[in-house]
Amino acid sequence: MSHTVKLAALFGFVAALSACGGQQEEEVVVVEPAPITSEPVYTGKYK
Repeated sequence: MSHTVKLAALFGFVAALSACGGQQEEEVVVVEPAPITSEPVYTGKYK
């Protein structure tokens, strides 16, 4: 093989390796929203 073909293959391999190698999975956090209103509670007949 000629040196140009080897250099192009090496450059392509390094580019593909650097594009795919550094990625990390992103952590997903799900937070339950707080209720907007609270439920009424029994406080007695005349309170």
